[in-house]
Amino acid sequence: MKVFYWSPHISHVATVTAVLNSAESLIKYSNKKYYVSIINAIGEWTFCKEDIQKKKINLINLNKKEIFNDLPRYGFIRSRLSYWIIFFYSIFPLKKILSLEKPDFFIIHLITSLPLVLLNLFNFKTKFILRVSGYPKLTILRKFLWKLSSKKIYKVFCPTKATLNYLLKNKIFSKEQLMLLYDPIIKISEINFKKKELINNINFRKKEFILTIGRLTRQKNTVFLVKCFKKILEKNPKFKLIILGEGEDKEKLIDIIKKNEMENSVLLLGFKKNVYKYINQSKCFVLTSLWEDPGFVLMEAAATNTPIISSNCPNGPYEFLENGNAGFLFENNNKEDFLSKFDEFMIQDEKSIKKKIIKAKKNSRKYTAFRHQKTLETVLIR
Repeated sequence: MKVFYWSPHISHVATVTAVLNSAESLIKYSNKKYYVSIINAIGEWTFCKEDIQKKKINLINLNKKEIFNDLPRYGFIRSRLSYWIIFFYSIFPLKKILSLEKPDFFIIHLITSLPLVLLNLFNFKTKFILRVSGYPKLTILRKFLWKLSSKKIYKVFCPTKATLNYLLKNKIFSKEQLMLLYDPIIKISEINFKKKELINNINFRKKEFILTIGRLTRQKNTVFLVKCFKKILEKNPKFKLIILGEGEDKEKLIDIIKKNEMENSVLLLGFKKNVYKYINQSKCFVLTSLWEDPGFVLMEAAATNTPIISSNCPNGPYEFLENGNAGFLFENNNKEDFLSKFDEFMIQDEKSIKKKIIKAKKNSRKYTAFRHQKTLETVLIR
């Protein structure tokens, strides 16, 4: 059985890991034989080519020339320009691949408009599966395309119950098409190994820093956290804030840090391949996003037994953290409520925090590659 994955991207978003783990899970955990391929549209998957081959996943190069490194990345307008370039650069090669290879299933993640346009223009024997990645903003164009494609799409995988209900309420897809499928984020053995690695060449003490991870964009709302940290320092002068990630808000963050004289307290460490060693040694993990669905770093923090403080943003944190029973939830983008929840965390007794940690860790087990494959295969073998 042929299963193809489509997930073109211009930066290393969390969905990249989810796609790779999903493809691997079919080969690693299934008793059936799958011919699994990832389509390399513009060279975006070349960076992990060797890893893909080790996992026995086929990499299909869609275009002869790889333009991944030439595309603009940061900023709303630049990223949208890149998406349109990918669309027109790949539409005819993708149509050719689908017509020649005739995969049984085609699972589409990012820049889904391209394969959906092809689905509406041509008749393929392939069953198209739409994977909703991130909180789905129903713009006029997206709503129109999804409604237009709804009669031809085989299944729609949703990352959270909230998103599934949201799409059902808006009558975009039928109840039979919609399905809850948790992303394969957690690899327990890998986490246990990586979290033991030492953090070198940085002057901070274990459990005396709070951590946030993510692209430095408006969505992740890191600017909000840095501004709040000024207040946290007044009560906890020894604390540091560690920020892992890159993005267009970096210069803005640097300016705020300098303006508030926090150069020795807030550290921008950029992208790190191994985030688990930082999570493991942090006092707590903080997510300040304006929207997430569900927020993969929450699962990673939970699997590493780290307390979580998160914004109650749509759609994932509320569900994963059980309305605050598995972590601390604050009102989205509300400085006073965030500082109040942080103070609550600081004075909370160890037993109460441990209960939250245990519940969050239990919830993170839903996001293992093994459980993902078992659910995914119920669709593929029908």
